[in-house]
Amino acid sequence: MQRNAVGARPLEPAGDELRALLAAAVDYVVGVVDRLPDEPITDSDGVAELLADPALRGAPPARGRPVTELLGVLDRAAAKGVNPGNPGLMAFVPGSGIVAAAVADLLAGVLNRYTGIAYPAPGLVALEADLLRWLADLVGLPASAAGILTTGGSMANLSAMITARHAMLGSDFARGTVYVTEQTHHSIAKALRLAGFPPAAVRVVPVDPHLRMDLAALTTMISVDRGAGRRPFCVVATAGTTNTGVVDQLAAIAHIAATQKLWLHIDAAYGGFFQLTERGRQRLRGIDRADSVILDAHKGLFLPFGTGCLLVRDGDTLRDAHSGHDPEYLRDMPKTELPDFADYGPELTRDFRGLRLWLPLHLHGVDAFRAALDEKLDLAEYVHRELSADPNLTVLAPPQLSTVTFRHRAGEEITAAVLDRVNAERRVFLSSTRVKGQYTARICVLNHRTDHTRVAEAVTAIRRHSAQVPASPNPELSTPTPPIHNPTQFDLPPRFRW
Repeated sequence: MQRNAVGARPLEPAGDELRALLAAAVDYVVGVVDRLPDEPITDSDGVAELLADPALRGAPPARGRPVTELLGVLDRAAAKGVNPGNPGLMAFVPGSGIVAAAVADLLAGVLNRYTGIAYPAPGLVALEADLLRWLADLVGLPASAAGILTTGGSMANLSAMITARHAMLGSDFARGTVYVTEQTHHSIAKALRLAGFPPAAVRVVPVDPHLRMDLAALTTMISVDRGAGRRPFCVVATAGTTNTGVVDQLAAIAHIAATQKLWLHIDAAYGGFFQLTERGRQRLRGIDRADSVILDAHKGLFLPFGTGCLLVRDGDTLRDAHSGHDPEYLRDMPKTELPDFADYGPELTRDFRGLRLWLPLHLHGVDAFRAALDEKLDLAEYVHRELSADPNLTVLAPPQLSTVTFRHRAGEEITAAVLDRVNAERRVFLSSTRVKGQYTARICVLNHRTDHTRVAEAVTAIRRHSAQVPASPNPELSTPTPPIHNPTQFDLPPRFRW
């Protein structure tokens, strides 16, 4: 079929014009990836000037601008802030973004097929459904399981709480209670609020000395709440806390949930994909007993941000909690044997999210991801050994996953000063948290580009600055200690209140 002349349809570049557009994008991508190891991880210099640049902030023009000019604007904008793709990023829980997934996003965007209902794109829906089956097999869920790819763990937790509410409480859920700990991700409390629960629905179970949910306290709180007329219906266990990477005693919590007839939700956004490794399977023992599990592929599979997953043991329950009556304008689309993903989550319109997972897994093979995750476990163990040997540092428990936490023996202010000085070099970037009320530095290795050389550089910097930092720190670096939450009380820590 003959195409329109170049320029006749400006929204539809074709032929050489399209090749030139894609070539410019490819050149830019190659440049970004090639220079990542040598770029500073953080850059906040000149942000005010950037945000005042009319080329960045102005309204779209009436006539188009050259793609090279636009890529230049994009490059300047992306240069500021924190670069999660840099191999030195070991803060928070990294999401490094493998390039194959970005290629998949380009292909999915060009295909632009609608996958909310199976009929318009049965082959693509089948591809995504098979991925979800593979994920369910990975965590050990039965053939009855079903799932949905989401924009991340927060949306997956929201759908999980809605599903648990639907299955366990029905429409009368005002007295329902959910059991979490102070280490549970805050998206659970937010999900419950969005799902219509009052603040009293969130019950914070104390943690044991290892920062895991206290099993005896959980059992006691369930009994106390039932005696007070509440309706316990869900317990949330964590397979890899954001603060320290701790894994709750999943099998034991599963036993309590089954005995007490509670829905067991496991937040494995961070740790779930370590199931691919032998060590991970040992540490996540019991995950197969969950009623619902969430995973973040933008963490453990290194995909771009915006790639999460919810899996539910009883797929019919997930569908029943989210499906609605088909509107008139969709009734001419026949049903197929494939899932209509719009019935399994809140979205009717959704992109072809599965390709960004399918293409990297098939292109690189599962073994490549398994080896990368094993490497991260090895690197975390190396960090723990090296920092534990430093007389200036107190290192917390050995890592269960890929996070190591430590403090300077001289106290909080010195710990903050060390962290500030390490980050100021802009070769590695670490973050902090509070553990049992104390300021704590942390290093989390979960970037597919992070290798032994860069981790050793981080360890060297930490030890060097721990030895050199002055005994009297800069007062500006001092971090006041907030009141420590008493885990024996049933009130909510601030981040669980609304």
